[in-house]
Amino acid sequence: MNNQIAWLAAPRDLPLHEDEVHLWKAYLDLSPGTVAQLSECLNDEEHDRGKRFVFDKDRIRFIVARSILRLLVARYLNGSAKAVEFIYGPQGKPALGGDSHLRFNLAHSQGLALYAFSFARELGVDVESQRRFTNRENEEIVQSHFSAKEQAEFRSLDPKLRDRAFYLGWTRKEAYLKARGEGLQIPLQSFDVSLTPGESVILRSDDAARWELHSFCPEPAFVAALVAEGANSKLRFWEWPRNLGTP
Repeated sequence: MNNQIAWLAAPRDLPLHEDEVHLWKAYLDLSPGTVAQLSECLNDEEHDRGKRFVFDKDRIRFIVARSILRLLVARYLNGSAKAVEFIYGPQGKPALGGDSHLRFNLAHSQGLALYAFSFARELGVDVESQRRFTNRENEEIVQSHFSAKEQAEFRSLDPKLRDRAFYLGWTRKEAYLKARGEGLQIPLQSFDVSLTPGESVILRSDDAARWELHSFCPEPAFVAALVAEGANSKLRFWEWPRNLGTP
């Protein structure tokens, strides 16, 4: 799915079924009053992390992204946002402790955040603004980090398509690494994704049968990808309200 999609306001009663993946979109550049109220659910460690950002914009985006994550997790667990406790894998992938079957992943770029939730399915999500890199930087990244097959596909494209092709490939590769939870322990050149805009979304890896790969446009000039464990996931798209409050 490569077209821009409709994000809905979530109903109050929102169960997460075993065959579903819920994707949430949220905007991180909010008013100071809203940021202050959201931050009340953060713990001391998260407040300390926020203070370490040099630029106010980065600090605010961290606070908002983390607060919304807590509020969403709490919603699915029917618990308190402040009481949510995260654990982290060897490469920093966040998860919930205990026997919780709730799985989640998040990504953000230029003030836009995406959150993915599922029941017992590992997930990876990535989003990028298409203004992040210059065309020259795109080509350098393809040459240094993409597989030989991906580089050949990239070079075969009309130059007008290469910018979008880069972001399609980059987000697909990042989402796969995040779903695996192993970070750059998996060499970027050791697996392939398709790049050509408008064509089938393909993952080629040793465990490709384990995953579903989706691409979508959450906003104009943004590209995103989701990798979900299993098959035939039903994707549902929700938007966090810009005014304070749980959706």
